[in-house]
Amino acid sequence: MRAVALYAHYAAYVSGIHRLHLATHFNSEVTESVTHASTVRSAIVKLNGEATRDRDPAPIVHTSDYNIMLKEAYKTEEIAAETYGEILPMIEFDGDTELYDALEVIYFDEQRSVEELRMMLMV
Repeated sequence: MRAVALYAHYAAYVSGIHRLHLATHFNSEVTESVTHASTVRSAIVKLNGEATRDRDPAPIVHTSDYNIMLKEAYKTEEIAAETYGEILPMIEFDGDTELYDALEVIYFDEQRSVEELRMMLMV
């Protein structure tokens, strides 16, 4: 849920000429993050686990500098993509194709986000 807080914060604080584009981008990422969290919670329940109620303790950098926002978003998405990349083989080994497919979609979403942010940060 850290990504939800990060993107909502940045959507509110982005300013200047980049606001129109980036506020929309960050708000879209909020929606995507909520959807991903719901899918993961359902997967945890399906596997008889207990979903955490705590968010990642990594601080959210407060800034109105869009470049810092994009760099922080990039780091967040990169970690998410790596995490899903590590989880997928475990689910594949378990043989649950429905769960694998659902998490693979999230993995690809995260990879797409990493690439989008990488392109936005190019100078």
